[in-house]
Amino acid sequence: MLFNSLEYIIFLPVVFFVYWLFFNKRLQAQNLFLLIASYFFYGFWDWRFLFLILASTIVDFFVGQCIYSSTSEKEKKNWLWLSILFNIGLLGFFKYYNFFIDSWIDLTSIFGYSIQNTWTLKIILPVGISFYTFQTMSYSLDIYHKRITPTKDFISFATFVSFFPQLVAGPIERASNLLPQILDRRVFKYSQTVDGLKLILWGFFKKLVIADALAPIVDDIFMNYHQYSSSTLITGVFFFTFQIYGDFSGYSDIAIGTAKLFGIELSPNFKFPYFSRNIAEFWRRWHISLSRWFRDYLYIPLGGSKAGTWISIRNVFIIFLVSGFWHGANWTFIIWGGIHALLFLPLLLTNSNRKYVSSIVAERTTLPSIKEFFQISTTFILVMFSWIFFRASSLTHAFGYLKTIFINTNSAPYDHPSGYRMIDYFIIIILFVIYEYRIRKNERAPFNFKSRYVRFLIYAILLLAMLLFYDDQIDRSFIYFQF
Repeated sequence: MLFNSLEYIIFLPVVFFVYWLFFNKRLQAQNLFLLIASYFFYGFWDWRFLFLILASTIVDFFVGQCIYSSTSEKEKKNWLWLSILFNIGLLGFFKYYNFFIDSWIDLTSIFGYSIQNTWTLKIILPVGISFYTFQTMSYSLDIYHKRITPTKDFISFATFVSFFPQLVAGPIERASNLLPQILDRRVFKYSQTVDGLKLILWGFFKKLVIADALAPIVDDIFMNYHQYSSSTLITGVFFFTFQIYGDFSGYSDIAIGTAKLFGIELSPNFKFPYFSRNIAEFWRRWHISLSRWFRDYLYIPLGGSKAGTWISIRNVFIIFLVSGFWHGANWTFIIWGGIHALLFLPLLLTNSNRKYVSSIVAERTTLPSIKEFFQISTTFILVMFSWIFFRASSLTHAFGYLKTIFINTNSAPYDHPSGYRMIDYFIIIILFVIYEYRIRKNERAPFNFKSRYVRFLIYAILLLAMLLFYDDQIDRSFIYFQF
């Protein structure tokens, strides 16, 4: 079920009112109802996927109990490996099986061997599998490292795994944050509900007016890149840069806002990443829950940046390459991860990768300094061009796109059939960036204005823009559903 679908517009109010009218006094009833609603939400795509999420839930629930009750370190590790191998195996089969088969056949062909491809399977990628497998696996890892104690309430644990607002595209929640809220009875709070509705409105604006409006132009430019000039191709990458941000951060806002409606606070996932002053800050602001997952469960266990220069360099490349591969079974994502590793490396070697951990751009001033403006612009351009590999369907496509940018400079500077509509989109993006800069200090308060009239005027403008830009002829699914 898509957030931006008629079914969800009916589903959410029904679940909200039933939840607070009939299940507001008993914790078990609250969780059981949320679990049923979440399974209905997830099974709306394909009911067969429910068996996968249920299997992952059962395995990690009992593994957590076994790790906690084990008396020897060896026994604890064995149970932990069961969780890791099960979840990675589940993810590997459904997401990467055909990729490894195809890559093996391509590798053998380089050495002159011809293998008939009879091994690939028609596998449907279950929606959200990359997210909920990481979420359940982190539960077992946290118990093993004694960060949390396991719950004996299976319904509450299953609700933690399948909580529908963040189930299919995050944020990837930790048990230490979400599970205590699931295990504690929620009480209706008017202010929390209003804040949630505001975030939902802001998320829908990002999705419908920014991401969905730009999608057809981006698709056309990337599909037919050989027909267009350099300036049009750069425009295509620029538009995709805001399409993916509007799409994914819009989803996160809707998810966080929806969770608030049920008395639950989810972790942050985006904090204005395009105002970052270097690549390290960008990754502290982009897909925060995934970055922290890899930092805590892969980078730090490998030694982080405290195990010597060469080990640190190795760890940086591992973390970014794995992060790229997590996004999809394609070499383009691995190259995309490698590019960010190379961009991060100078910061690591100069010990400046943690320079902007606790500050924001122009923290005490209205406008950024010339230095900050240059840093933001440089980081944005580097990130923007790296998105070519993320968006391209293959390495041939990506390198062909880049090559055409550099060789097709003699064509018309602007030659896209959308014509003057492109100007409209540029204006919208500029206004959007200015507005985000205005609210950059708090991503959860997009309408933080003292005047009630100003707030209602903004609500009206956003709703009108969504009505004007809504197009039921385009694919309205979220980009990160494919991951």
